[in-house]
Amino acid sequence: MTSRTTATKVPEVFVIFWIVKLLTTGIGETASDFLGTWNLVAAGVIGVGGFAVALWWQLRATTYHPLRYWVTVLFVAIFGTMIADGPHEALGSPYYVDAALYFVLLLGLLAWWKRSEGTLSVHSITTPRRERFYWGTVLLTFGLGTALGDTTASNLHLGYWWSVVIFGALILVPLIGWRLGVNAVVCFWASYSLTRPLGASIADGLAVSHRHGGLGWHTGPVTGLGLVLFALLVGYVVVTHRDTPAPDSVSAGPVSAAGEAEHEDGASPAVDTVGNASVRTGDLDLAAE
Repeated sequence: MTSRTTATKVPEVFVIFWIVKLLTTGIGETASDFLGTWNLVAAGVIGVGGFAVALWWQLRATTYHPLRYWVTVLFVAIFGTMIADGPHEALGSPYYVDAALYFVLLLGLLAWWKRSEGTLSVHSITTPRRERFYWGTVLLTFGLGTALGDTTASNLHLGYWWSVVIFGALILVPLIGWRLGVNAVVCFWASYSLTRPLGASIADGLAVSHRHGGLGWHTGPVTGLGLVLFALLVGYVVVTHRDTPAPDSVSAGPVSAAGEAEHEDGASPAVDTVGNASVRTGDLDLAAE
């Protein structure tokens, strides 16, 4: 088993986690489009440079810091949109081909991660190697999600609002599956991937013109609104520490093949978050505020 060198670097997974994650997907979509139409040089500097700096900043930390973590997710969202749109714009490949490519790459990386570390649980992100696997996986989920959203909206001609309906329904499937006993790690990564096309479809629906089926708010204002909401929510968790992992999130016991930290008696630890009624099974936590 890989020795632990840091505390867990990923926040508690409950309602606010999914809200902020959904916000970053929308911001990533409209910010990338706005930068691309405004100035390609600025798009490269902000998208690629911002991603590199944010990831470097996050990897230097030895424990979870909300600001570092969520800023990194935000720049991964922007950069992930760019790498998903790149092949389509440069090569003219259909979005469904790009989606298939990213899906294969994602499965390959997850298989490599599982073979190397024995777990895909986000509660096990306690070593530099596991964190690199984690961020590589996060990046590919953004690329896959971007291509999926564009597939339904453009290639299938369903538009953005029908895409919202479709991905809004699909994201409930992992939740229901988890409730019925499906592997929690599988359900987490399925939900994580589906937040991308859902959030991007909502943002596009708000931003694009009426002629293209949207509300016509434009990418700049939608990006600005998303950033304000993002700053408020991240500021909230920075001040309250509501999503800070509990000290026993990863126990001193062995990590099982299912990716759950176990106590000496083999039972999974249940962590109560202050101010929330939370239930953990592996990776997917639900909390009633």
